[in-house]
Amino acid sequence: MRVSMEKARPEDSTEGDGELFEKRGSEGFGSQQSLWLVGQRMERWHQKQTSQQQEGAWALSISLAQLENLCKQLYETTDTTTRLQAEKALVEFTNSPDCLNKCQLLLERGSSSYSQLLAATCLTKLVSRTNNPLPLEQRIDIRNYVLNYLATRPKLATFVTQALIQLYARITKLGWFDCQKDEYVFRNVITDVTRFLQDSVEHCIIGVTILSQLTNEINQVSATAFLSEADTTHPLTKHRKIASSFRDSSLFDIFTLSCNLLKQASGKNLNLNDESQHGLLMQLLKLTHNCLNFDFIGTSTDESSDDLCTVQIPTSWRSAFLDSSTLQLFFDLYHSIPPTFSPLVLSCLVQIASVRRSLFNNAERAKFLSHLVDGVKRILENPQSLSDPNNYHEFCRLLARLKSNYQLGELVKVENYPEVIRLIANFTVTSLQHWEFAPNSVHYLLSLWQRLAASVPYVKATEPHMLETYTPEVTKAYITSRLESVHIILRDGLEDPLDDTGLVQQQLDQLSTIGRCEYEKTCALLVQLFDQSAQSYQELLQSATAIPVDVAVQEGWHLSTRAEPVSQVPLPCMATVTLLWVLQLMNLTDSRLAQAGNEKLELAMLSFFEQFRKIYIGDQVQKSSKLYRRLSEVLGLNDETMVLSVFIGKISVRKLVKLSAVQFMLNNHTSEHFSFLGINNQSNLSDMRCRTTFYTALGRLLMVDLGEDEDQYEQFMLPLTAAFETVAQMFSTNTFNEQEAKPRAQNNGPQHCLRAVELWYHDPACTTPVLKLMAELVHNRSQRLQFDVSSPNGILLFRETSKMITTYGNRILTLGEVPKDQVYALKLKGISICFSMLKAALSGSYVNFGVFRLYGDDALDNALQTFIKLLLSIPHSDLLDYPKLSQSYYSLLEVLTQDHMNFIASLEPHVIMYILSSISEGLTALDTMVCTGCCSCLDHIVTYLFKQLSRSTKKRTAPLTQESDRFLHIMQQHPEMIQQMLSTVLNIIIFEDCRNQWSMSRPLLGLILLNEKYFSDLRNSIVNSQPPEKQQAMHLCFENLMEGIERNLLTKNRDRFTQNLSAFRREVNDSMKNSTYGVNSNDMMS
Repeated sequence: MRVSMEKARPEDSTEGDGELFEKRGSEGFGSQQSLWLVGQRMERWHQKQTSQQQEGAWALSISLAQLENLCKQLYETTDTTTRLQAEKALVEFTNSPDCLNKCQLLLERGSSSYSQLLAATCLTKLVSRTNNPLPLEQRIDIRNYVLNYLATRPKLATFVTQALIQLYARITKLGWFDCQKDEYVFRNVITDVTRFLQDSVEHCIIGVTILSQLTNEINQVSATAFLSEADTTHPLTKHRKIASSFRDSSLFDIFTLSCNLLKQASGKNLNLNDESQHGLLMQLLKLTHNCLNFDFIGTSTDESSDDLCTVQIPTSWRSAFLDSSTLQLFFDLYHSIPPTFSPLVLSCLVQIASVRRSLFNNAERAKFLSHLVDGVKRILENPQSLSDPNNYHEFCRLLARLKSNYQLGELVKVENYPEVIRLIANFTVTSLQHWEFAPNSVHYLLSLWQRLAASVPYVKATEPHMLETYTPEVTKAYITSRLESVHIILRDGLEDPLDDTGLVQQQLDQLSTIGRCEYEKTCALLVQLFDQSAQSYQELLQSATAIPVDVAVQEGWHLSTRAEPVSQVPLPCMATVTLLWVLQLMNLTDSRLAQAGNEKLELAMLSFFEQFRKIYIGDQVQKSSKLYRRLSEVLGLNDETMVLSVFIGKISVRKLVKLSAVQFMLNNHTSEHFSFLGINNQSNLSDMRCRTTFYTALGRLLMVDLGEDEDQYEQFMLPLTAAFETVAQMFSTNTFNEQEAKPRAQNNGPQHCLRAVELWYHDPACTTPVLKLMAELVHNRSQRLQFDVSSPNGILLFRETSKMITTYGNRILTLGEVPKDQVYALKLKGISICFSMLKAALSGSYVNFGVFRLYGDDALDNALQTFIKLLLSIPHSDLLDYPKLSQSYYSLLEVLTQDHMNFIASLEPHVIMYILSSISEGLTALDTMVCTGCCSCLDHIVTYLFKQLSRSTKKRTAPLTQESDRFLHIMQQHPEMIQQMLSTVLNIIIFEDCRNQWSMSRPLLGLILLNEKYFSDLRNSIVNSQPPEKQQAMHLCFENLMEGIERNLLTKNRDRFTQNLSAFRREVNDSMKNSTYGVNSNDMMS
C-alpha cells in the first residue's frame, strides 16, 4: 500500500542506498557525518596529528570489536556470570567520555543488530541526562543523523528501529521549547515525517511509528524525570507545558493525517498477506489511538476508573467529529479488516464514543449518537469477529460508554433503539451464559445495565425504554449461569471466582440495581432457585456418602446474590420468607460445624444478615409488625432483640451489649477462651489482624454504656495489664526471645512499644500495630481526651508521641534501598501512620504548643523535623500513587499550614519548593479529599503571604520576623510556582467537572491578589482566544467575577468572591457551549 503523496523510487534500492536522501540531508535530515562533528565537539583528541588519529582509530576498532562481543554476551549467552560481567562493562561504557563517538561508529560499522541497539540506548541516555546536558547544536545534529539513518536503512531489525525512534521522540520532547534564531528547532515533526510518507511502504511505517511514539512520549508524565535540574522540583508543570503546546500546535494535524491515511487504506483492496502493508495498517491504528488517548487537559486519569473516563477533545477538533465520515471510517474498518486488527479499531471507537458532551449542541449530539448506535447495531448483527477475546472485551467497553456518556432519554429517541436494546440484551445474556469466555469483560456489561436501570425514574421521554422486558432476562442469566458454573469449577479445578471478594461485591452492587428494575420478577426467581438448592442440600446432608461442597458453594452464591436486592426495597413478605430460609439453613450448617464447614457459605449468611439489619433492625428503623408476626409464628422470634440473639453481627450495639455472650467476651478476653490471643510456636504474626478486629469490636461494645463506671473498665483491662507486666519483665531482664516478645509488645504500653520500635523498626509486622496503637491514643475522637485545667497529661502524651515519631523516623531512614514492590509495606505504610499520628496530635486541641519553645522543650521541634526528613525521603510520584499516604500527608500539611505556618516559613528553600510542588500536583488529584486538602493548604499559605506583604508595606508596624522575611524572599525568587497554581485552579473551575468549587474558590482570590498582572495577562489571553463576537461577553464574565471585590482577604470579601465565581463558571460554560472556538487553555496550563 502506498499513500497519495508517494513518489517514484527505484524498486531495487538496497538497504544502504542513500542516493534518494542526499538531497534531503540539506533540507533537514542532516548529513551522515553530522554525528562525527558532535564527537569532535566533545573530544579534543580528534584534533591531534594525522598519525595520532590513525593510531587512535586502530585502537578504537579494537574497542568496537570488544563492544560487539559484549553485546552478544549480554543478549545471547545463557551463562549468568558472563551476562552480568558484560552488563557491568557496558554500564561503564555508557558513562565513558567517548561514548558518543563510539555510538556513532557502532551504528555505522556494527555488524550486529545488538550493537546498534546498544548505540541507540546509550544515545537516549546521553540526551536525557540532567547533569552536564548536551548543547543544543549537538542535539540537533543527533536528531538529523537519526532521521537520515532511519531513512537510508528502512529494513533494520524492529527493535533497533524502535530504539532509534524512541531516541528521536525523547530529543524532540525535551527540546520542545529550545530556540535557535527565533525558531523552535524541534517542532517540525510533520515536515520530517512527510518525507518518509512520500516513499516506500517501509518508509511509511517508520514515519507513522515516529508520530505514534512521539505522541505517546509527550503524553507520558514519567518522561519528565529526565528534565533539567531546574525543573526537578515541579516536573508535572514542565510536562504540562510541553503537552499543552504539542496539543495546540501539532496533535490535531497528526490526527487528521492519520485519519486521511486510514481512509486511503480502507478505499483500496488491502493485501494483508503482505507483511509490510500489515505493519503499516497496525501502526496507523496505534497512532490514531494514541491521539485520541491523549491527556488533553492534564487530568492524568487513572486507568482503573475506565468507566468514568471522558475524552476532553478540544473545541478546535469539532469539525472532525461533526463529520460523520470520521465515525463511519472506523466502523467500516472493523468490518473490512481481519480480527487481529479489530481490537485497536474498537479501542478508537471507545475513545470517540467518550468525547465530552459539551463538544456538541443538543441536535449535533443526537445526530452523533444516532450514527454511533447504528454502528453498534451493525456489529451486533454480524458478531463473527466477537469470538476473538480482545474484540469482545473492547466491544463490551464500547457498550458501557453508550450509557456513561449519554442519557437514557437520549438513547430512547434514537430511531433503531428498540432493535438495538433487544440485540444488546441478547448479547448480554449469551455472554453471561458463557461466563468462562472473558470474565473480565462482564463488568462493562453489568455496568451498562446498572446505569440504564438506575436512570429509569428520571426518564422524561415519551418513547418506551423497554427495560422492564430485558432487565429480568439479564438478572436471570447472571444468577443461573453462576449457579451452573459451580459444577464445572469443581470438576475441572478452575479458579474459584468467590475468592475475589472485591469482584463479587462489585458485581452484586451492580446486580442489585438491575434486579430492582423489576423487583417482583427477581424475587420470584430467587424463591424458585432457593427452594431447589435447599432441597438438594438437605438431601445431601442426609446421605452418608455425598459430599455437599458443590451445593454449599451454590448456596453461597445464592445467598450473596440475593443479599443486595433485599436491601433495596423493604417488602416484608419477601423479607420474611428469605430470613426464614437463611435461619433454617444456618441451623442446618451449625449442626455440622464440628465436622465440616464452608467459609463462603458463612460469609454469605453474614452478608445477608447485614443487609437485613439495614432495613428491619435499629433505633431509627421503622418497625414492621407483619414481619415479626410471621417470624413469631414460625420460629418464635417475637422482636428484634430475639433476632439479634440468633445471629451475632455488627448491628445495633446498644442491644448487643446486653447479650450474655457479649458480656462474657468483655470479661474473659484471654487465650484460655480465645486461642488466637495466645502465644505459641504455631503463632503467625500475620494473624495479628484478628486481634485488631477483635479488640476494635470489644472496645466499641465496652464504651456503649460505660459512663463513669471505673470498676467495669478496670475489670476489662485486667488481661491487658497482665500482658504489660509480662513484657516489662522481659525487657528489664533481657530474657525474651523475638518470636515471643514481638506479639506481646504490640499490645502493651508506650515505653514497651518504643523499645519494640527501636529493636524491630525494619519489621512492619511489629511496627504497624504499634504505630496504629499510638495514633489511636492521640486521636481526640469525639472530644474524648478532656484533661483538667491543671493536668499536664496533654503535654506528656505529646512528648511520648514525639518520641515514637522521632525514634521510628530516624530508624526507618537507615533502611537503605527497598525494592519497588515492597516499598509501601516496609517503609511508606509506617511513614503514613506517623503522618496521621502527628496530625491527630497537632489538631487534638489538648496541648498548648507554645509552652514547648517557651520552656526549651524540643519535643515539638523534633517531631516536625522528623516529618520533614521523612517527607524528603519520599519521591513526588509516591505521594499520589498510594492513596492512604497521600491522604495522611495532605491532612497533616493542612494542619501545619493552618497552625504552624511559621515553621513552614523557616524551612530551607528546596523543602518549601518540594511542599509547594506537592500541593500543585495534588490540586489535580482524582481523590476529592486530597484535592480539597490541597486547596485548604494553598489558602493558608496564600493568606500568610498576603498578610506578610501587607505588613511589609505599612510604616507603623513591627518589622517582619526572620522566617517571614526569608519566606517572602523565596517566593519572590520563584513566582512561577504560585502562578502555575493560579492557572491550575482556574483551569479546573472552567474546564473540568469541579466537585469542590467552594474549596477551589478560597485560595483563588488570594492567588489573584498576589499575581494581579499575571491574572490580567491570563484573562486577556482567554478573551482573545474567543471568536470576535464572543470576546465582549467573555470580557464581561471576568469583569463580573471581580465586581465588588476589595483588595483584602476578609471573610466577607471572600464570600462575595465565592458567589461571583459560581456565576462566572455558569456564564463561561454557557459561552463555551455556544462557541465554535472555545477557550484556548494552553496559556492556563503553561
